[in-house]
Amino acid sequence: ALIDLVTREITLHEGKPPAGWLSPWIAETPLTPDLLHEAGYTYLMDWCMDDQPVWLTTRAGHILSMPYPQEINDSAAIIGRQVSASEFADMIIDQFEELLAQSPGQPLAMGIALHSMIVGQPFRLRHLRRALEHIAGKRHDCWLATAGEIARFSQTVIARP
Repeated sequence: ALIDLVTREITLHEGKPPAGWLSPWIAETPLTPDLLHEAGYTYLMDWCMDDQPVWLTTRAGHILSMPYPQEINDSAAIIGRQVSASEFADMIIDQFEELLAQSPGQPLAMGIALHSMIVGQPFRLRHLRRALEHIAGKRHDCWLATAGEIARFSQTVIARP
């Protein structure tokens, strides 16, 4: 019921149905991937298992699991582990640099989970800006893309099981 309601509302306001799904609190049941696939979703972001998109098998086909950044998440880091805004920015930069160093041998995806009420506070925002400027400074070495853009590309190059 929740998936149908959300899909209808987004379609009503955006003019087209969503392709991707992130469950509330990243919590799903064993049937969620099946239900999402059957509702027309092509990817989900509930799994924190890899730095690459991977196919999950559902009862009616496959759905792409996009990497979710559980560690590079302002809520988990700043609120949960009491990391400072400066340390969180350093985490973002370190994650980016390590994945960039590993990426010549394999394509990798890096997400950053942000919540405006946390990192959007002015005393934290300046540190986020520093991290984003660092990444933007290397935009010729990586692809800055949305989860949807990465999912659409991945669906054309990653073989289904």
